[in-house]
Amino acid sequence: MTAMPTILIVDDDAAVRGILLDLLSESYECNTASMAEQALQYLEIEDYDVVLTDLAMPGLTGIELLKQVKVKDLNTPVILISGKAREEDHESLMKLGAFAYLTKPFSLDEIESVVQRAVAQNGR
Repeated sequence: MTAMPTILIVDDDAAVRGILLDLLSESYECNTASMAEQALQYLEIEDYDVVLTDLAMPGLTGIELLKQVKVKDLNTPVILISGKAREEDHESLMKLGAFAYLTKPFSLDEIESVVQRAVAQNGR
């Protein structure tokens, strides 16, 4: 039996973290972090198949986390979510190597399908 793909969920909003954890933990092994700094500590210990992070957080932002993940492993898909949709964000995030950029309110189906695509791309 192969191990379940692993997902790191990073969001300073506990409610959003909880919703994403409930949604994804049936199919994936999930860890959660409330800050990018905490997520980076996890990333030093473990490799994740997908990182799902909020864009705007206190301390390090989702963009800074994206850059750090890409330094560590270019192949790790990073999905960013944001409450403030700006078209220029989408383009600049894709240039930085984001796998996807979703805006709140997102549908759970949307999150699930993007995560499935990211896991598939990562070869698991």
